[in-house]
Amino acid sequence: MILAWVIVGSFYVLASLGAKGHLPDRLGVFLTSIIAISLAMHVCIRFLAPNASQILLPIATLLNGVGYVEIARWNPPYAGYQALWFLVSAVGLVATLILVRRVRDLDRYRYLTLLTAIGLLLMPLVPHIGENLNGARLWVAVGPISFQPVEIAKILLVFFFASYFAANRELLSTPTQRIGRYQIVPPKVLLPILFAWGFSMAILGAENDIGFALLLFALFISMLWVTTGLKTYVVFGMGLFAGGMYVAARYFSQVHSRLEIWFNPWTACFNHTGSCQLAYGWYSLAAGGITGTGLGLGQAGHTVSYLTSDMILAAVGEELGFLGIILIVCLFAAFVGEGFHIAQKATSDYVRLAATGLTALMGFQAFFIMAGVLRVLPFTGITLPFVAYGGSSLVANYLIVALLLRISDENSLDRRGGEIVAVKFKKP
Repeated sequence: MILAWVIVGSFYVLASLGAKGHLPDRLGVFLTSIIAISLAMHVCIRFLAPNASQILLPIATLLNGVGYVEIARWNPPYAGYQALWFLVSAVGLVATLILVRRVRDLDRYRYLTLLTAIGLLLMPLVPHIGENLNGARLWVAVGPISFQPVEIAKILLVFFFASYFAANRELLSTPTQRIGRYQIVPPKVLLPILFAWGFSMAILGAENDIGFALLLFALFISMLWVTTGLKTYVVFGMGLFAGGMYVAARYFSQVHSRLEIWFNPWTACFNHTGSCQLAYGWYSLAAGGITGTGLGLGQAGHTVSYLTSDMILAAVGEELGFLGIILIVCLFAAFVGEGFHIAQKATSDYVRLAATGLTALMGFQAFFIMAGVLRVLPFTGITLPFVAYGGSSLVANYLIVALLLRISDENSLDRRGGEIVAVKFKKP
């Protein structure tokens, strides 16, 4: 944590020196706030989950801090809101640890979790509260507060999939129905899962947001494969994905424009048929080179649209260079690695799948947006976890951290309890 504070504080000072030529005006307030909030989370974790992993929170703090520096650099008003959401996220993390004493208890609420997730996904379609921004209907406005319900819905869907997969693992893994020369899994076992996944996809299609649809699809297939170990599901899933992409490219204008920009962002920008943000983002990455232009010395904010949200990786790549992007990638790799390590130590299928799903959710989201900026995949416009501006996303990310910490603490307690039982019943 101390290392994270030092790095973030140094970046904040350097960004101000590079851009303005003097120290930040409210340096003391910034340092006090980030240290106080993250330290308060650490202390609460030590009391509420004393045996939890000590790796996840420092990684989240460092990613959050690097993103805040770029947001403050290019959009100071948004930096104030992001700081407020950081505080709200900290409260959410502590509240989750207080309310969720054992993650395995959530298995009792399988279908309630599903219904709540579907309700949240439907909220942006409700008249007068749902908002359409940039062609996607993902936002809900209640008074002065607006948020994206899908950020919480995706976490609930992880727990539903984990519960259903854990309860039907044997049926999903063992082909018992014969069709011709082949044996397959009984279709009735897959119907509830396919219904939940298909309904979620349909809602997100109606909301014209392909990024989260792709994220939930990847989550669904990966959890199904982890549960069964059958490559057939992966092949089947790729077939569904190919068919879905063909239909989406023909009937969804947003998907068509995303693909056009992906194939040739410069031509799309020149013809005014798409956004120029991806093309300009590449120029910013090229300007950064290996070591970057230096914090506070980049020019991306003058040309790249949505720089602090969709394209914040371009801002990091310009001012910190290829080394800065490697830092971000390594931090996410460490987070995902620790998450899977926590999942491996789980003592029940449900908890193991829940930890795997939460970790995969974070990893896939980071991969999709970074791959989109680098044109490895079509640009989806979802946020880079912890780094990009967005209150709903930041709160959801810290909730994932809290749930993984609770699972990690449970693993330690269960393992210690097993050792005590083994010693108690050991033969003399």
